[in-house]
Amino acid sequence: MNAHNAVNAFFGKHGFAPSTPDISSAVSALLFDMEEGLASSSTDKKLHSSMPMIPTWTKPPASVPKNASIIVIDAGGTNFRSSLVTFDKDGNPSISDMQKTSMPGTDREYSKDEFFDKIADNLAHLKNKASRIAFCFSYAFTALPGGDGQVIEMSKGVRAPEVHGCLLGENLSNALVAKGWKKPEKIVLVNDTSAALLAGASAAVNGKLYDSYVGFILGTGMNAAYIESEEILKIANTKEGAGFGPQIVVCESGKSDKMAFSEFDEKILKIINTPAPYERMCSGVFLGPLGQIALKAAADDGIFSPEVATKLKALDNLELKDMDMFFYGPYRTDTKLGAIVSCGNEFDREAVYRILDSFVERSARLAAANISAAVIKCGKGFNPARPVCVLCEGTTFLKTHNLRDRVIGYLNTELTVNRGIWYEIVTMDNAVTLGTAVAGLI
Repeated sequence: MNAHNAVNAFFGKHGFAPSTPDISSAVSALLFDMEEGLASSSTDKKLHSSMPMIPTWTKPPASVPKNASIIVIDAGGTNFRSSLVTFDKDGNPSISDMQKTSMPGTDREYSKDEFFDKIADNLAHLKNKASRIAFCFSYAFTALPGGDGQVIEMSKGVRAPEVHGCLLGENLSNALVAKGWKKPEKIVLVNDTSAALLAGASAAVNGKLYDSYVGFILGTGMNAAYIESEEILKIANTKEGAGFGPQIVVCESGKSDKMAFSEFDEKILKIINTPAPYERMCSGVFLGPLGQIALKAAADDGIFSPEVATKLKALDNLELKDMDMFFYGPYRTDTKLGAIVSCGNEFDREAVYRILDSFVERSARLAAANISAAVIKCGKGFNPARPVCVLCEGTTFLKTHNLRDRVIGYLNTELTVNRGIWYEIVTMDNAVTLGTAVAGLI
């Protein structure tokens, strides 16, 4: 039996097409959601935007901060990082007092008071070391003109339902003062994609000039931010929004619901329930469970030899790191998947590889569509000497086997070949931390 043919037949039976979505079609669907989301937050129409398209009231600064220090919090999907960032007289940044712990709410359900009290505890090593705090909050929130943010909802497995609707800066300030801190001069909220975008703005050095900036995160979750130069209709009639001009918009693109689902995507809801359909198809926290569901279904369908099928059915969990270990060393026997396929034959190994790699392929296509839509929406990049800077962050994007190279290939076709738009993928160490610091000192 031919493994390629068998895997494609298996996928067809379960409504999963390995070489989908069509990237141009996905871009069009995302652009619909983006445009509708900027026009209105109404859901009266049957076909409406599922992307919040959140204005941030922020734009990249004309220059980097100088002679300033700021406490930086990075509340990500799994980890909670805190540090002190200092910019010297020339604007060169340095990071000190870095500490990493788990994100509150990942171990159990937290009340509102417990959530902010835990964050305050996590910042004890930075007590009063700076008057300002920049808070990168990698969850959906409404940015307010004064710098605070109101939580829309938690996601990525964080259980803190009482935090929904809370003002993050105000509640954190109160929690810090209760622990003996001086009241912070200001707490500025920023999304991780906005922070990535702002970090990208610092890459325009040594004679380089960018036409615009995009921030993209593909890690535990997935999101994009870009600079909107047109009037944002849903805030145009507000006091703050009238005539505000270009600003960073956080798309919350993981919430888009315009992609076709397979049986595997429907079944993942029984394992990890999330209000983010697009993210559920491609981000790091879901790729392992999706692969596990598919492997067990293939075992039930008789794809594998008996001993391998039995072991796959008994597989208690699968994470993206397990998939990657298999991709990078498919003939190793000391990995979770390598040990299983070593009990079978070459067909088993190839079929497991093809099934799991198809989810990585889909993730790359969805990531490329997301980036492409953000670049197109900013309306820039038609001069090759001034490309759009796309700052990419996230372990899934940076480390997953073959994913980054595939994304770049699809972007070249979709943006440069098909549309004449020039872009440059940029990565840097501590991008989110540095971009968050810039946001807090604007």
